[in-house]
Amino acid sequence: MPIFSVLKKNDMQKIVFLFLASCVLSVTNAQQKTLTIEDAMINARTTLAPENLRQLQFIKGTNEYVYLKKINGIDTWMKGDFKSSGENVFLTLADLNNKLRGASLDTLATLPPMQLFNDKWVVSIKGQKLAISATGNDVKTLVSKSISGKGNVEESADGFVAYLDSFNLFVSKNGDSKKVTEDGSIDIVYASTVHQSEFGITKGTFWSNNGKSLAFYRMDQSMVPGYPIIDWTKRPAKSENIRYPMAGDKSHHVTVGVYNAVNGNTTWLKVHGPAEQYLTNIAWSPDDRYIYIAVVNRGQDHMWLNQYDAASGNFIKTLFEETDNKYVEPLVPVLFVKNNPGQFIWQSKRDGWNHLYLYKSDGTLLKQLTSGSWEVLEVKGFDEKGEYLFYVSTEESPITKNLYRLNLRSGNTKRITEGYQVHNTSVSADGNYVIDNFSSPQNPKTIRIIETKSGKTKTLLQSANPLADYNLGQLSIFKIKNNEGTDLYCRLFKPVQFDSSKKYPVIVYWYGGPHAQLILNGWNGGAGDYWFQYMAERGYVVFTIDTRGSGNRGRAFEQSIFRKAGEAQMEDMMSAVKYLKTQSFVDAEKMGLFGWSYGGFMTTDFMLNHPGIFKTAVAGGPVMDWKYYEIMYTERYMDTPQENPDGFESTNLVKQVGKLKGKLLLIHGLQDPVVLQQHSVLFVRAAIDKGVQVDYMIYPGHEHNVLGKDRAHLYQKVTDYFMQNLP
Repeated sequence: MPIFSVLKKNDMQKIVFLFLASCVLSVTNAQQKTLTIEDAMINARTTLAPENLRQLQFIKGTNEYVYLKKINGIDTWMKGDFKSSGENVFLTLADLNNKLRGASLDTLATLPPMQLFNDKWVVSIKGQKLAISATGNDVKTLVSKSISGKGNVEESADGFVAYLDSFNLFVSKNGDSKKVTEDGSIDIVYASTVHQSEFGITKGTFWSNNGKSLAFYRMDQSMVPGYPIIDWTKRPAKSENIRYPMAGDKSHHVTVGVYNAVNGNTTWLKVHGPAEQYLTNIAWSPDDRYIYIAVVNRGQDHMWLNQYDAASGNFIKTLFEETDNKYVEPLVPVLFVKNNPGQFIWQSKRDGWNHLYLYKSDGTLLKQLTSGSWEVLEVKGFDEKGEYLFYVSTEESPITKNLYRLNLRSGNTKRITEGYQVHNTSVSADGNYVIDNFSSPQNPKTIRIIETKSGKTKTLLQSANPLADYNLGQLSIFKIKNNEGTDLYCRLFKPVQFDSSKKYPVIVYWYGGPHAQLILNGWNGGAGDYWFQYMAERGYVVFTIDTRGSGNRGRAFEQSIFRKAGEAQMEDMMSAVKYLKTQSFVDAEKMGLFGWSYGGFMTTDFMLNHPGIFKTAVAGGPVMDWKYYEIMYTERYMDTPQENPDGFESTNLVKQVGKLKGKLLLIHGLQDPVVLQQHSVLFVRAAIDKGVQVDYMIYPGHEHNVLGKDRAHLYQKVTDYFMQNLP
């Protein structure tokens, strides 16, 4: 007999009421979940990240796209195209294992990351890189297991592989390795990034288009003193020296070699000028006869785009020069027009904004391709014929990214992506289709295919809100004016269950330095994690500002910091403080400041020069005295200590520690090779000498950023500090 049949009517009503109440309560609770620190810092990039299509890519050489999808819990490559309504299975684990068995190789338990071409699949398996035929059973080794574990491995189009072993450069093909250099050491560095990875330098080897010749860097840093980085895991601890050229001191000497992998000869480019200059933005001509280098003087106010003969190393000519009374900073090599070797494109901020210029190969300027008070952010490539160029810019807004197509002949442009959002795109080889991955503060992620000619779209994914079940603070993005009338972008998270009649403590996060932009009109306002929401759940207003000095706002906006780092940023922060104090919900007596790296410098600088405004601050990896920072970055923005003694004196925070009021927590990675720990140590020593109290936290085993699972520990430390001092 059913139990309900023996209950009285009143009892039945009570049970139904309690059941319904429990359902409402469970739904309410489901919608009021609270982020943990692991959610905010770790899961934000995994289980709480917007849904994605893994490894989405065009099959190279086609307009077909592929991505990884789980079918019955097993990863499977799916394939589709713009004109088809759905996708079909392209490659399964069983298919891949059949190919491997046919080549007498070990099979796999899961599908590895792959780069897919029309005729082959390129994959790294158990320490070797393979090219697996898409149609037959042929498996070719691109990088052997014995080489893949070496340093700076780079393949060429002709099957050669360059790599480092015991400081020296080797080139290998079909198992035959040849030693290219003999004198490599900690002092003589080959085939690696140089100039502290400034000027857009990300590697040290550059294969020619035909894959038979290799341009490579040689850096002599014997004149730069060794700097100790302590490995605390050893018993006893061990000092491992790095070479770190500090502002105003001796700099390393860089040259460029060219190795002919066919005949084994090495030629050195005859680069004129002083030894202490910068050789940047290396590029080959389409016929591989010439190498182009943007040579920058140590003062970084003069650039020569030079052409060299690759075979003889002889200097051919200077195509053009660029100068600036503050600094120049070439970041992108020449890009030759597809199917037109007589023309190339150059990126420059010569008119105040990063734009594209079309040149003849002899250095004759044909025309400026883009113009306006906005920045070209990235060039994506050409269409099949080379008639159109695709680029990403901020033309719509400094906080959005959109893809445009430019007709090189007429100069006409067409916007390919739509909406006041942040678009990350990839273009098919023929330029007919675009994969568009975009978001906004309201839209976690949309992925679609765009047909460039018609503008028609096909949606592949609309991500659900991964935070739908969480109780979140309200996000807003807006502009304020600084004291010069310049627009400054701001981002604000209001506390959860915001009550406009209450006053809330405030945490301000900033950076303020070049090549960084914190605020974007994308998911989460451009923030890469959910810590701001985490703090909003705990009753804080969380505010961010991109001050002058920040990236993607033009040359004048950035160069406002020249020779006086911090001044313009602190003025802009005062504008932000003024704005915050006009908000009725802000408790101006409970405000905290937080920044990392350049932001750590700015945070400490502001606490010392505007004492009392912020009661508590956290400065991570902070520069405390620019004399102790590296040459290339420091001298670009500050000149040398000898040339700008007043600027270096005013930014020496160690000498100003006596002005500190309020609580300050310093955090430093113990193995930081970027902002050396000496910065914060000297500041602490000065604080002791002055009787000033500061707090200090180290992260052993971490360099300039605290990554991995320890990042949650770091942000719990920061959270606890603010909650203790700004309750």
